[in-house]
Amino acid sequence: MGRFFSFFYFIAVISLAGINNLQAQEIKSKVQTAFETFRKNPSLKNGMASLTVINSKTGEVVFDSNNQIGMPTASTLKVITSITALDLLGADFTFQTDLSYTGEIDSLGTLNGNIIIEGKGDPTLGSDRYAETKPEVMLTKWADAIKKAGIKNINGKIIADDKLFNGYDVPGTWMWTDIGNYYGAGSSALNWKENKLGVNFTVGKSGQPATLNPVNTPPFFKLINEVKTGSVGSGDNVYAYSAPYSTEVFLRGTYGADLKKTIEISVPDPALDLAYALAETLNKDSILIADTIITAKRLMNMDSLSLMDGNRNIILSTKSPTLGQIVHWFNQKSINLYGESLLKIIGGISAMDFDTEDAANLVSKYWQNKLSIDPSAINTFDGSGLSPQNRVTTLAMGKIMQYAKTRPWYDEFLKSLPTINGTSMKSGTIGGVLGYTGYQKSSDGQEYTFALLVNNYQGPAGQMRQRMFKLLNVLK
Repeated sequence: MGRFFSFFYFIAVISLAGINNLQAQEIKSKVQTAFETFRKNPSLKNGMASLTVINSKTGEVVFDSNNQIGMPTASTLKVITSITALDLLGADFTFQTDLSYTGEIDSLGTLNGNIIIEGKGDPTLGSDRYAETKPEVMLTKWADAIKKAGIKNINGKIIADDKLFNGYDVPGTWMWTDIGNYYGAGSSALNWKENKLGVNFTVGKSGQPATLNPVNTPPFFKLINEVKTGSVGSGDNVYAYSAPYSTEVFLRGTYGADLKKTIEISVPDPALDLAYALAETLNKDSILIADTIITAKRLMNMDSLSLMDGNRNIILSTKSPTLGQIVHWFNQKSINLYGESLLKIIGGISAMDFDTEDAANLVSKYWQNKLSIDPSAINTFDGSGLSPQNRVTTLAMGKIMQYAKTRPWYDEFLKSLPTINGTSMKSGTIGGVLGYTGYQKSSDGQEYTFALLVNNYQGPAGQMRQRMFKLLNVLK
C-alpha cells in the first residue's frame, strides 16, 4: 500500500511540476509578445524600455529585457528607500522631538535662559496628514508644557535646534525649477508643516498680472509676485524660485483664469518658521520673548553656538507616527520630503553620516550585502527620485520588491502602494521618464513582482501610461 501511494504521489508531483513549467512558459511568451509590441511603438524610437517580471512565489525571473541597464527612476525610487528604511529601522520606529529650556526659572516665572526645540529628523512635524501632528496640536502641546513648567516670561531666545542635519539641505542634483516648489522642499532635522506654504491668487484678464492674495509669511523672507493670468484651461504653471535660506522667493509663470487652486511653495528655512510659530503662540498666551528667535544653524554661521550651552531641562518629548504610517503617505502621495528625511536617517543609523549622497551610497552597499546586487545597479543621489541623475536597473528594483514580500512589515508596505489600473504599484514620472513597480495576482492564482521603466519616450505622458498599462495587463 505504501509503495502504491508513493508511486501516485510521485506522479502527482511530476504532473504539478509540468503544469507549473507550462504556466511559466505561457506567461513568458505572453509578456514577450506584449513587450515587443510595446517596444516597437514609434514613441520609443529614440527611447528605451526595461522590464523585469519575477514569479513572486518562487523568486524566479520569468521575463527580463534590458534589466541590467541603469534607468532613471523618478518616484519609483521611493520603494527602495521605503524598503531599506523598514528593513533597517522596523515599522514601529519613531522620530523624537525634544522641547527643553536652559538656565533657571525665578520665583516670578521668568526663564533666564532659552527655550530650545531639538529636531531629530521627523518629517511629519506640523503635517496635516496625521491628527496628532497638526500644527495647532503641536503648538498647543508645547505652549501648555512651557506654562506647566512655570514659565511666564522668557528672558532669552527661542532656538530651533536643527544642527543634526547641519541645517536645511536640498540635494545638489535637484533642478533649480523644482526646489522652490512644495515637491522640491528639502529636509531639515527640524521640519515644519512639510516645509511648505500655500499661496492663492486673484486672476485678471489673460496676460495681465494675477494678484497674490494676502498670506501670513514669517518675517525672514518675502514673496515677490511676477505671476500672470493664463488663458482659460491653461491650469497651474506657477513656479517658485528660491534656495535654502533665501530672503526672497520669486513667483513666476501663469495661473489659469478658471483655476481654483492653492499653490504650494517650499519655505527657505522651516526650522526658523517653526520657531516663529511657537513664539507667536506663546505671545497669544502673554508669554513674551525678550531676545531673538533663531536656529542652531544660524548660530553656527554666527560662530555663536555657545549660546546653546548649558544643561537642557526637557519639558516635553514627542514621538512621530510610526515608520509604517510615514511610509504609507510617502508612497501614497509621493512626498519627496519624507524620502529625503528617511535617507538621512538611514545614513545616520548606518554610519553617523547624514550627507544625502553618502547615505544614497550606503543604500547601494546595503543591498550589495543583503542581495548581492552590484553597486552600479543602484546609482542614486537622493531618496525620493527627484534627481534626474538617478540610475537603477529594473532587475535590482524587482529583487528588492521581491525581498519585501518575505519581511514581517510587508503588509504595511503593500498598503502604502497606490492602486493604479487595478494593480498595487508605485508610479514615477519626471521629464521623459515613466515607471511602475509593484505586485500583480493573475486570474490563474499566480503572483508576480514587476518593475517597468521607460526613458526618453516621445508624445503625451497619458498615452505612454496607457501603453504601459496594456503591457502590464498581461500579468492579470
